[in-house]
Amino acid sequence: MNTHAFPGIDTRINTAAAAVQSLPEATPADAAPVTARERHARRVRIPLHRIVTVELRKSFDTRAGRWLLVSVVGLAVLTTAAVIAFSPPEEFTYSNFTTAIAVPMGIVLPIIAALAVTAEWSQRSGLTTFTVVPDRGRVMLGKAVGVLVVAIPATALALAMGALGNVVASGISGHPAVWDQDVITAGPYWLLSIALTLMAGFAFGILIRNSAGAIVAFFVYSFVIPPILGLLAVSKAWFADVRPWIDLDHQTTVLQGGGFDAEQWQQLASAGAIWLVLPLLIGMWTLLRSEVK
Repeated sequence: MNTHAFPGIDTRINTAAAAVQSLPEATPADAAPVTARERHARRVRIPLHRIVTVELRKSFDTRAGRWLLVSVVGLAVLTTAAVIAFSPPEEFTYSNFTTAIAVPMGIVLPIIAALAVTAEWSQRSGLTTFTVVPDRGRVMLGKAVGVLVVAIPATALALAMGALGNVVASGISGHPAVWDQDVITAGPYWLLSIALTLMAGFAFGILIRNSAGAIVAFFVYSFVIPPILGLLAVSKAWFADVRPWIDLDHQTTVLQGGGFDAEQWQQLASAGAIWLVLPLLIGMWTLLRSEVK
C-alpha cells in the first residue's frame, strides 16, 4: 500500500504498535480468580427441596392443574352425598365412606401425577427445565417426591370426608355411627395405597411421555386389566393364587383395609416391581438418552 497517499499514517501505525506492546501481559495469576469462580458456579447445584417446590407449583399453577385439584375435592363431596342418598342405613360405616371416596381419587390423582411428567414434552417446556437443571435424574426425582407429597393431603381429605359423611349419615338416618376403622391404624395403609396409585400414573408418564397415551395406559391398567385378572381368578383356581402377586391395582384396594401379613407384603412388593419399578426403570433409561426438543 502506498502510504504517501495518506499523510501521517506511518506515525499513527507506529503509535498504535507501541501502545499494544506497552500493555501488560495477562498472567495465570490474573486469570485464576475468574476461573475459580466459574468452577465454583459449575459445582453449585439447585437444592432438591427447591426442585420439589417448583415442580409442585408447576403441577397446580395451570388452569388444568387447578381444575383437577378442585375436582378431587368436589368429587369427594359428591361421592359422600351419593353414599348417604343411595345406600341403606345399615351400610353407613366409616370404611364404606372412605372406600367410596377413594374411587374418584384413584382416577384424578394419577392423572395429575402423569401430567407432572408429560407436560415437559406436551407443552415443550422440557428444554427450559433441563437447561436450568441439566441433571434429568434429579428433575425426575424432584417430580416423584412432589407426587408423593400430594398423597399426604389426599389421604387426610379422604379420611376427613369419610368421618364427616359418617357423622352426617348417622344424624340423618338416626342410626349410631359405625367406626369400623381406626384412623391411627388405617391411616398409614391409606397413605401407602394413595401413594402407590399416584406412582402408577407417574410411572406411565415417564414411560410414555405423552399426556393422552399415559392417561389411556393408566386407565387400561386400572379399569381393564383388573377385571380380566379377576375373571381368570374366578374361572381358574390356580390363577386365584397367582393374581395377588401380579395385580397391583387389586392389592392397593385391599391395602386400604389394613392388617397386611408378611405374605401380603411380599405380594405387594412383587406386583409393585411389575407395574411400578419396571416401567420406571425403562422410562428413565429412555428419558436419559432421548433428545429434548
